[in-house]
Amino acid sequence: MSARPDDSFDAAKLANPAIAALRAYDPGHDLPALRQRFGVRIAELGSNENPLGPSPRALDAMHAALADSFRYPDPRGASLKAALSRHLGVDVARIALGNGSHELLMMLAQCFADAQHSVVFSQYGFAVFPIATAAAGARPVRVPALPHDHSTAPLGHDLAAIAAAVRGDTRLVYLANPNNPTGTWFDDAALEAFLARVPRDVLVVVDEAYHEYVDAPGLTTALRFAADHPNLVVARTFSKAYALAGLRVGYLVAHPGVVAVLERLRESFNVNGIALAGAEAALADREHLARVRAFNAGERRWLADALAARGYASLPSQTNFLLLDLGRDAAELENHWFQHGVIVRPMGGYGLPQALRISVGSRVENQRLLDASP
Repeated sequence: MSARPDDSFDAAKLANPAIAALRAYDPGHDLPALRQRFGVRIAELGSNENPLGPSPRALDAMHAALADSFRYPDPRGASLKAALSRHLGVDVARIALGNGSHELLMMLAQCFADAQHSVVFSQYGFAVFPIATAAAGARPVRVPALPHDHSTAPLGHDLAAIAAAVRGDTRLVYLANPNNPTGTWFDDAALEAFLARVPRDVLVVVDEAYHEYVDAPGLTTALRFAADHPNLVVARTFSKAYALAGLRVGYLVAHPGVVAVLERLRESFNVNGIALAGAEAALADREHLARVRAFNAGERRWLADALAARGYASLPSQTNFLLLDLGRDAAELENHWFQHGVIVRPMGGYGLPQALRISVGSRVENQRLLDASP
């Protein structure tokens, strides 16, 4: 017989102040439950997943790795780090692996910020940035985003204002390029000018989760500036273009000293063996990545045009999703699509109740969205 819960016990009162002030990350709809409800009729367009799926080579590598799943994985991830080193042209000592880039973004704040320091990030930036700041007990400095009518980056990062917001107590600046949830971006020249304004004792973290989808002129990668800026950290993931979201594996590239500090906190065996094998094989399959990039670019353009023809304008995007800004509360439209088994992501949690984020799905999924549009 199970004991009844004791309502007089309040565990939240025992939490440290930083955690007590946190709200749990909002993952959106309960997709496992919705899959049971709608079955094959569901169109999942809310989580920015790659509808083409992983590389066949990655699937084969993961299947082979199952035979060793009774053993602990390589705690250093040496083989994947070596592959990343060759792929990126950086020394292995500059690479850290994470259980998704989410873990690494959290660790950076835990290692380098505290109650005596501030962390700067943009309004409408990635949701993990303020969570990481709060978890470290640091002081958040949220910089207003660019206005909606900005020609190239509506609701995106205002780099000049972010640089101006850096204070003497600032330890971290979080940027996302391209940015989730807006899909907007800034080019290499803008980042170079920004880095020149930030003191070298402030870590600038550039989250490039959607890097592989980029095709905009003038935008390559923040890594090109790493040699001149030891305070630059670049984070990436295998969850998006490489379609390994269920495995949770990401990485960052930083000065060896930054990586060494992170290693003090990193959980042992934080990336599982199947993920290590799958990520390394996915990285080697450049043909599959090229197919993913081509598909996404074409389908993103097609979906944006089709939505615009129905009166739904989206922000410019360099990701695998579009942000619709309706100019009115988006709950009615989101619920309408939901009732038709089309799942998109409401943006109220980001402070954008008038917006919906729509992943670029398969043509079948995208057409279903359009067919269900009022």
